[in-house]
Amino acid sequence: MAQFRFHTGTAPRKEGKTILQAASLFNQLLHRFPRNEFAALVRNHGAERSAKGVTCWTQFVSMLFCQLGRADFLREICSGLSCCLGKLVYLGIAKAPCRSTLSYANEHRRPIRRRRWC
Repeated sequence: MAQFRFHTGTAPRKEGKTILQAASLFNQLLHRFPRNEFAALVRNHGAERSAKGVTCWTQFVSMLFCQLGRADFLREICSGLSCCLGKLVYLGIAKAPCRSTLSYANEHRRPIRRRRWC
């Protein structure tokens, strides 16, 4: 199992002051999934063809948030994501998905069969 540490660092600012930068554990976990490889898989499998209103990345982030937050209902997922409106950009999401949109995507997006790597 991978171990994650809360990463903090400093970045120089134009006026000579420094800004403290901190990445959340959730953001660090998302960095384990390269966006360009994810986009290539989505494009190769045509996964965004049948879902409307939400991208595969937004659905993936929402479902990962559901698993880590132990959310049982779509209302909990959407409310939890909407609490961090300004910070969703750092996760690659413009805005939190609505319950109906996320429900539609979960129901109509076809699953991708995994290959065996062994």
